[in-house]
Amino acid sequence: MAEVKRPREPFAPWDRRVLPGLFDVEETARRVGNYKWVETKLFETLGGWIATVPELDVKLRLGTHCYHHAWHAELFDKRLPELREMNPERLTIPPNEKLVEFMEAMSEPEAPGLTIEKLVGAYRVLLPHKIAAYTYHRNGTSEVTDMPTIRMLDFVLQDEMNDWREGEMLLKSIIETDEEIERATAHQARLEKLMLAAGGIAGKGSIGNAYIDTTEDK
Repeated sequence: MAEVKRPREPFAPWDRRVLPGLFDVEETARRVGNYKWVETKLFETLGGWIATVPELDVKLRLGTHCYHHAWHAELFDKRLPELREMNPERLTIPPNEKLVEFMEAMSEPEAPGLTIEKLVGAYRVLLPHKIAAYTYHRNGTSEVTDMPTIRMLDFVLQDEMNDWREGEMLLKSIIETDEEIERATAHQARLEKLMLAAGGIAGKGSIGNAYIDTTEDK
């Protein structure tokens, strides 16, 4: 008779992955739907700006980044049916109306002389918030049950970091006067207030909560 071996732990001692993760399937699907909505809106906004910015180098970068956001939206779209058995379009929605207000305000600058405002909105406000939300999601989900989402976010984050760096360099090269610094600062502050009201690109809790709840039970 064969000897019955002792039962083994589900993970090897050197494997420190955690099974549950921070998000269940429903929450993951909700967030991915929000991400797809944001990427689609940014793709549309940058595509529209290509025709209005006079600086050739900015046009070229916006064209490349525009393609990146279209691809990211496609990646998120393909992930949605794997998470929930429903039409992905039903999940492709903003988390709240405040984020809609933010996107409208960010895409508002249209005149050729507003390149600074365009770049500030995309690269000093929206992209940093996207990077923060995607990083939080990537680090918080389960490496056991949600590896496809992690792999997808790794690809997306690589693009986002590169695009943010190039956008910031463009801004640094365009801003040359005190008045332009004030324009950039004022526009950034306005958009940050709108994003704060939205709670981030996935609504409240987009990057978790860094504060300890000190509410005492009564």
